[in-house]
Amino acid sequence: MTNTASTLRTAVPLDELIAAARELRIGGRWERATRLLDSGGATDPRSRALLTLAAAEVALESDWFGGTALAEPRLADAEECVEVLIASLDGKPADEAQADIRWDLDFLRLRHGYLGQLRVDGAFRAGPDGKDPDASAALRTHAERLRGEAPDDVRRGWAEMYLGLVADNLFAERDVAPGHYEAALCAGEAGEAGGTGEAGGSHNAGDDLLVREALRHLGDHDHDHGDHARARERWSRATELGARAGTVPGTLSQQLLLAVLTRDAGDEAGAVALVHEIARWAGAVGAVTTEAQARGFLAGADPTAPPAPAESDS
Repeated sequence: MTNTASTLRTAVPLDELIAAARELRIGGRWERATRLLDSGGATDPRSRALLTLAAAEVALESDWFGGTALAEPRLADAEECVEVLIASLDGKPADEAQADIRWDLDFLRLRHGYLGQLRVDGAFRAGPDGKDPDASAALRTHAERLRGEAPDDVRRGWAEMYLGLVADNLFAERDVAPGHYEAALCAGEAGEAGGTGEAGGSHNAGDDLLVREALRHLGDHDHDHGDHARARERWSRATELGARAGTVPGTLSQQLLLAVLTRDAGDEAGAVALVHEIARWAGAVGAVTTEAQARGFLAGADPTAPPAPAESDS
């Protein structure tokens, strides 16, 4: 990899460049991560595919936390580069790394489709109201296929995670989702040291971000069932894991859940003080969706309120 700045040329290994961009992405530095990836002068098909895939992931996370709409053209770029990579094989079977690239692109498409269903009129809205049921069903089928095709346990765990999210937040199937979250948790906890990768990243010895995500949503179900002690245990661990992985927006959103428990315990002043800071910090880093949730909390909204159940046809 070569990057050009004025007359200075610097050689950077592709894996290191992508890893640095991933850390910037997780930390909420989406513009910087994008500039870094776009500065890579890759010419071979595999390197181009990896760079455009990483850039699409940055754009998607910016859309999620920052309220932007950047992912679609970036995904189109990645798809084009992956097609070029496959064409370059000239009929030869893809190796393991190339199969991983195809799965990761397909997973980003799933995440993008899920965000499109969850965000209604510019705001997050859980439950089936305002959703296209055929699109939601297609996302479930998509996630099931990804689970079956996953090249490793952690990727399979991410597919399970999204099967749970689709059940929870698109179909309001609150009894179905926890089983998927438990499967995701088991996959994320594989090994002991705990990695900081995710689908599209490192897959060694578990995945802190997958474990965080599973604990976050399992704790939500604990909270709904009135088991606040178990919810606090899971949400506190999720906050720690998110911080260890370096996710600034994700850690702020996780702290908001701890504020919910503080309010539930009757400490309204403590909850409000914490959420004022969450809103301020989220605004400072451009995590506008988390900031909006925090402002809603200060106005009395419950960010953990379950979606309305789907109406029966009978």
